[in-house]
Amino acid sequence: MNRAFILVEDAVAAVALAAMVLLPLLEIVLRRTIGAGIPAAGPIVQHLVLWVGFLGAAIAAREGKLLSLATGAFVPEGAPRRAAAIFTAAVASAAAIVLAFGAIDLIRSEREAGSSLGAGIPTWTAQLVLPVGFALIAARLVWRSSPTWTGRAIAALGIFVGVLLGRAPSLLHGAPAWPGLAVIILAGALGAPIFAILGGAAVVLFMTSGITPAAILIETYALSVSPTLPAIPLFTLAGFILAEGHASARLLRVFRALFGWIPGGSAVVCAVLCSFFTAFTGGSGVTILALGGVLLPALIKDGYRERFSLGLLTASGSLGLLLPPSLPLILYGVVAQIPIEDLFIGGILPGLLLTAMMAGWGVREGLVSGAGRQTFEAAEAWSALWAAKWELALPAVVLVSMFSGVATTVEASALTAAFALFTQSVIHGDVSIRRDVLRVLAECVGLIGGVLVILGVAVGLTNWMVDAQIPMRLVQFTQGQIESRFVFLLALNVFLLLVGWLMEIFPAIVVVVPLIVPLGAAFGVHPVHLGIIFIANLELGYLTPLVGLNILLASYRFKRPVLEVARAALPMGGILAIGVLLITYVPWLTLGILGWLGRL
Repeated sequence: MNRAFILVEDAVAAVALAAMVLLPLLEIVLRRTIGAGIPAAGPIVQHLVLWVGFLGAAIAAREGKLLSLATGAFVPEGAPRRAAAIFTAAVASAAAIVLAFGAIDLIRSEREAGSSLGAGIPTWTAQLVLPVGFALIAARLVWRSSPTWTGRAIAALGIFVGVLLGRAPSLLHGAPAWPGLAVIILAGALGAPIFAILGGAAVVLFMTSGITPAAILIETYALSVSPTLPAIPLFTLAGFILAEGHASARLLRVFRALFGWIPGGSAVVCAVLCSFFTAFTGGSGVTILALGGVLLPALIKDGYRERFSLGLLTASGSLGLLLPPSLPLILYGVVAQIPIEDLFIGGILPGLLLTAMMAGWGVREGLVSGAGRQTFEAAEAWSALWAAKWELALPAVVLVSMFSGVATTVEASALTAAFALFTQSVIHGDVSIRRDVLRVLAECVGLIGGVLVILGVAVGLTNWMVDAQIPMRLVQFTQGQIESRFVFLLALNVFLLLVGWLMEIFPAIVVVVPLIVPLGAAFGVHPVHLGIIFIANLELGYLTPLVGLNILLASYRFKRPVLEVARAALPMGGILAIGVLLITYVPWLTLGILGWLGRL
């Protein structure tokens, strides 16, 4: 039964994601052939994000892949780590159950209101996945907390507490918030999932203020069905398909043929390839894990020092976050409510600048170490370009479809995912429709869910901060302390670097962006420039010593101690820091193309 349930769960999630691809594609075709689209296609796709997100989160919990802070890795092995696992599962499951009760209240109100998302589909039916998803997450956290029934029974006390608070939310009304927040912060430090930290904090803050958890789920629902959010899972799917095929090998051949002849050619190739790959896969994790095993031996074989090679790959994993169609740019546009197309354009020159700076450091290493180069051969370059023509065409598919008016952002993302699937399965035959597609869809849904559940609860916490007038107070305080725009931008860089040290980029966008957008406006920073500054700083935060995500991923992928990886990445972190300062203090890098296109 358990195996059958897992298969059904994976299949439903995969079908939902596949439908998200097909409906926008049909919209493009029908709009251009008969002048009309599918009734309610947009709202249906938006609500499918809800299903993909929360079924995906349940799948991530089932596989033990919910995102958590890196600090949990420092808990000593043995009894301390076992105890920490039980404690964090209890806290996280309590938060999940309270949120499930909030979702039930939301469904009741929607059912009484009789609202419809279109095509005769009641809105509340689409929302059913919310309590089901949270309940599955809670149950699976408890199950995975310990291999013993005693440990699971202790962790299950969290479910009991969650039911108690969910049925009687007034129990916390008027109580001080700090004890609950202290417990949640401790659980987070010990390795609790990030969604439980943000969602649990929102639960405590709302309930002690006399507001039911349904208020959190209203915001979760509103974000999940925002018009442009479907682009995130669809671009993620395109990246997953590329990673599953041999796209990386074809692209590596192209860049080696084009750049391998210059000093440091192999290092330049690594920087360019990682940047290209990250822009489509959505994050540095996939890049380091997918390409690291190929690129590190290649660099060492060509005569580069191992320490340099390790640092280069660790830093290059996040280079493409400023280049379209980067997922952080999309999410920033959703949260800050600015055109995603403008962020795509604004990120081009800053993204190329950081990539060029990293490549330049590779050239310097090639000259110093005398690493081997390969002879440029026009025939090989042409052959490599021809073999990888479909992968190289992907940026054009995205940008042309969006800026020509053929497709919206969501439709362009669906077109990109379909294009990636067609090229990798039909043309190259790397991804089998029969054997691989369902698995790739399910794996992609798990990753998407792990991110979207964080975003969903984080927006509830952000809403509490807005209601508490924290952004306004922050603006007043900052203006009282800082008068110079130059000093403000420097302070902003320091603050965002600390944010990148403490938080993963996606929850950081949802929680922090509503705080800094009013600040940027108060000091006359253009909204698109502020967004690029934000993403660039968070990109640098991936290299924060000891706890930066790239440091940890590289340590895992290359089987090196965290301290060794951190030391190796320090020079590259310094180079990227210089690039971030240039992006901050030279607004033309972000706004120049926008001005030339008349979009300012």
